[in-house]
Order: sequence, then C-alpha cells, then structure tokens
Amino acid sequence: MKYIATITPTGAPVGGGRTYEIEVGEDGLLHIDGQSFSADLQRIGKLDLYSLLLDSKSYEVHVQETERNGYRVMVSSQGYEGYEVRVLDERSYRASQVSGASAGGAGDSAIKAPIPGLVVKVLVEEGAEVAAGQTLVILEAMKMENELRAPRPGVIATIKAKPGNSVNQGDVLVTLH
Repeated sequence: MKYIATITPTGAPVGGGRTYEIEVGEDGLLHIDGQSFSADLQRIGKLDLYSLLLDSKSYEVHVQETERNGYRVMVSSQGYEGYEVRVLDERSYRASQVSGASAGGAGDSAIKAPIPGLVVKVLVEEGAEVAAGQTLVILEAMKMENELRAPRPGVIATIKAKPGNSVNQGDVLVTLH
C-alpha cells in the first residue's frame, strides 16, 4: 500500500514541509520516493518509544499522536530532531486534493465532494470559525463514511450541503474564507 507523508521540521513555517510517497514493499523493503531502504521498527514496552533500524543505522523514535493522521515525532541518533508528520493513504490523499485540502493561504477554499455520495452530517454553520483539519462534512460513499476537513483555519462562508442530499464528484459542499 502507498502512503503520502508530509514531514515538517518542528518550528518551520506553515507549508515548510516536504511530501514523500512511501510504499511498504512485499519484499520487506521501504520504498520512499523511489529509493529502497531496509527498515525494522519495534515498539519499546508500552511507551510511545520505538527502536528503528534503517539500513543498519539505529534510531530512537518517540511518536505522539496529535490529530487524526498527525504525529509529533522526535528522532535521536546523536541528538534529538523534532518533526510534525501527517500520513494519509494514497486514496485519502487524492480525496483531500480534490476537496481542496491541499490549498493554503488566503482567499476562499471550496471544499468539494471527492466522490459521488450522500451527505450524512454537516458539522458546522455559516460564520463559524474552524481550525485546520477540523471535520466539516461527513459524506457516505460506497458504504464508507468520508470526513471532509478544513484545509486551513478560516470562517465558513457558505454551506451548500444538507444532510440527506446526494452529491456528485466535484460538487462544492462548503466554502471557507
């Protein structure tokens, strides 16, 4: 399975991260942006602490979940380095791209239906302030619920989705200022 990871060094400005395509191969290798690495990750006890061997180099890794698909990671080999990491599977990443979740900065962001489906819930109201990553609409498609999230902080400008509405791929559900 392929994953898309956005890794931002702690303290870097918003949008200062780098995105990687990661695939865990059946061959036991980790493929990152076309390069292959042997990797072994083992949890140490019941802590959020892991031992990572990456191409025979040892790292101590502390992982703290911060939000859905988000993590604060501290890596030690000779000193500690901190990172904010967001990981999505390939399907969720593509859906976030269609819904506008990759957009950042000023201006309006249209949150669009990534696939045809049925609006299950609208969790915000017009005029509400929302945080980046906050769930705005829950869309059911192919018997799965998909959470559409705010791509950035902002204020809800318009809501076109209503629970029970059927929507097509690309339909605008919410507009964010």
